[in-house]
Amino acid sequence: MSHGHSYGRTTSGNGRIASPGPAGAISFAATALLLSLFNVQAGGVEHPEVLVSMAVFTGGLSQFMAGMWEYPRGNVFNATLFSLYGSFWMSYATIFIPASGILAAYKDPLELSHALGLYLITWTIVTAFFLFVVIRRNLALTVMLSTIFITLVILSTSQYSLAGMPIVQKAGGVFGIIGALLCFYIGVSELLEAELRPIVRLPLGVL
Repeated sequence: MSHGHSYGRTTSGNGRIASPGPAGAISFAATALLLSLFNVQAGGVEHPEVLVSMAVFTGGLSQFMAGMWEYPRGNVFNATLFSLYGSFWMSYATIFIPASGILAAYKDPLELSHALGLYLITWTIVTAFFLFVVIRRNLALTVMLSTIFITLVILSTSQYSLAGMPIVQKAGGVFGIIGALLCFYIGVSELLEAELRPIVRLPLGVL
């Protein structure tokens, strides 16, 4: 990730380490897009179990590793953002792995729904903290995190509104798709910035 377009400020580190920023951004974007497509029931798919493997390895492991590589570069914000969201995807996937026993532990569907709501509310708060940090620094990242924040608010709400859950969940899926596309934009922008002769430059709107 270039110094000028970094999500966070690089304070120190070995410049010979290739930027893990694009990998972190695209890992999040791809996984968020797939989840959001399931939430809007694209193609008539209603069961998101196929998301588990992608959440573990792409959104989880790949993004977590990107966060770890940001530490030696001195980029505290990126390191925190990627590692925490990587852990989010891995923990989310674990919920739906039968061997974890998490879903089986809830005999009451309403209790499970409320538990998932609390889980999503927690990550809504985490996202709000990230959003607070980046305001007035990077327009693209600010808008993207704002969209992800709204997505999590809507998905949290859907867990407490069983009667209207399908339509609320679809609304969350729409915002999630927008957030994922914005994250793809950021990741591709960083990839192009690393090229000596990029075919085009995608501005991030540094404030």
